[in-house]
Amino acid sequence: QVQLVESGGGLVQPGGSLRLSCAASGSRFSIYTMGWYRQAPGKQRELVATITGGGYTNYADSMKGRFTISRDNAKNMVNLQMNSLKPEDTAVYYCNAGGGLGHWGKGTLVTVSS
Repeated sequence: QVQLVESGGGLVQPGGSLRLSCAASGSRFSIYTMGWYRQAPGKQRELVATITGGGYTNYADSMKGRFTISRDNAKNMVNLQMNSLKPEDTAVYYCNAGGGLGHWGKGTLVTVSS
């Protein structure tokens, strides 16, 4: 069983930056592909980025060049650095381990507004 706890959300102005973190419990963290997903009000949950245990990354097109996913297998942590934030990035951001049928955190709210 893997438990995930997100942190780092908050209110930021357009053009600003935030760094989200996800702390994972469990001894097999390094084997999981980890991901960040988000769900905006009235919309379906969507992929933000994923990173394999070996560090291979994948991003949704709208996040490429602005967001960076990283992980520290020794600390059981995965991070999401978000730059050049836009109002449309406002959403609840969820940490995931193992894909859609895997494990989910409870989410952290990111609000981009002036």
